[in-house]
Amino acid sequence: MKSGIKYNLTTYFVFIIIAIAGVLYGNTLADSYKSLRVWSFPNILLLLSGVPFLFLQAKAKLPDFWEKGITNINRLLIPLIIGIVFGILDVLVFKVVLHPGPYSELPPYTQPFPYSVFLYFSGAVEVEVFYRLIPMTLILFIGNRLKGGKYYSAFFWTGSLLTAIREPLEQISHEAAIIVIYALISGFLMNFLQAIWYRKAGFLASLSLRLGHYLIWHILLGIYIECLIS
Repeated sequence: MKSGIKYNLTTYFVFIIIAIAGVLYGNTLADSYKSLRVWSFPNILLLLSGVPFLFLQAKAKLPDFWEKGITNINRLLIPLIIGIVFGILDVLVFKVVLHPGPYSELPPYTQPFPYSVFLYFSGAVEVEVFYRLIPMTLILFIGNRLKGGKYYSAFFWTGSLLTAIREPLEQISHEAAIIVIYALISGFLMNFLQAIWYRKAGFLASLSLRLGHYLIWHILLGIYIECLIS
């Protein structure tokens, strides 16, 4: 087995261990928080569906998780910063503009800290497995095989557009039209950038971008609200 695949598997199973730890930790808190969101072990099994695609990264012309020649600045730091920018924008729009009033409890998109770190890290991994790892790897694997990769770029851009529009369409709300438009545009743009970074620097880059967003929107905002209502 090539070292790149070994590192893919090792890293991925670390993610699964973190998810299992989150399930165990969440169950110890379930009686203390009425709105606690806790994964179950079927969620862990869903993550395992991404394992076969860890073997196909190079065959789909995608970087392995720790691809040599890609710096951690490009793989982790820059995507993280991009995600943080999206998170800050969401806080400004949804909290400061749309819901400026005080909170009496944690809203449903936050969870008590430090449990929130486990839940939203695992949630980010799950989203990226089903929005990026599986569909993009499959699309680009086919694109790389079809006529010697002649249409690879077309497959990439088509896959990027399709995976980018999926999340914002799934999360359309009944808010004011301007908010819905913002959510569609920002959601599409973030997911589209994730697809680009996935091709450029691998799965960890796409994951880091989402983690940057979750850090602000789900975790730090949750800590801030907890401090206000405590």
